[in-house]
Amino acid sequence: MITVSQLYHSYTRDERYSVRDVSFEIGRGEIFGFLGPSGAGKSTTQNILTGLLVLQKGEVSIDGVPLRNMGSRLFNRMGVCFERANNYRKLTGYENLRFFAQMYSVPTEDPMKLLDSVGLGEAAHRRAGQYSKGMFHRLNFARSMINRPDIWFLDEPTAGLDPATADRIKGIIRARQQAGATVFLTTHDMHIADELCDRVAFIDEGRLVAMDTPRALKLRYGDRNVCVEYVRDGQPGRETLSLSEDKDKVRLREILETATVETMHSQEATLDRIFIELTGKELGS
Repeated sequence: MITVSQLYHSYTRDERYSVRDVSFEIGRGEIFGFLGPSGAGKSTTQNILTGLLVLQKGEVSIDGVPLRNMGSRLFNRMGVCFERANNYRKLTGYENLRFFAQMYSVPTEDPMKLLDSVGLGEAAHRRAGQYSKGMFHRLNFARSMINRPDIWFLDEPTAGLDPATADRIKGIIRARQQAGATVFLTTHDMHIADELCDRVAFIDEGRLVAMDTPRALKLRYGDRNVCVEYVRDGQPGRETLSLSEDKDKVRLREILETATVETMHSQEATLDRIFIELTGKELGS
């Protein structure tokens, strides 16, 4: 669906590249996570793919159409949810969606249906300028679905939302994927990436440093551990043991045979820890 080959971009039009030699492919119906800290090159890449930035160097095609030849037919199929919401504050939520729907030459969604889906039904006829930050963000998310996109670009779709609302948004993303949408998701939140993405790519200082399924990355870079809490001779104990080390396997077997095990939990590596291992940086930095 989306193919990117040797992508470069410099805001200063010199050798100081914000994105350097980035290549990846996204399959139809896949949720692809593009992960990295602020300033890593995530938004730059997304802006190139959506036509907001000029393609300077490299090749990009979407559904077989070169980005340089992209016309309104392909843009009609795209939805974009920017991290920074950019709706009109003097219009109501409903009026915003009605306005943006008129920009497309394809059938569009019912604005009220979209507002209800993101929990803004009761605020539909309130001016967007009166919305809270979270409500404004949800309006932006709803706007990205107005043209029923099957190519969907999401930039930090759950940023600043409470857990219940974030779960609602993630449910909508899953449902759209099941309906056939291809999703390019940029975020520095490894938890949403782990929950939603079929594959993820780590980007740091404009370069890709790893790309695979979340599970494969955990198996490749993480240690498989198990935490055991037990009681022996009336005394509680707690140990974290590696499932890869022979001596720890022997120790685990000993505990199981000689003590009363109260809890035992596997502890796989997190995407956050893997990113730190690969780059030496935390995602929030």
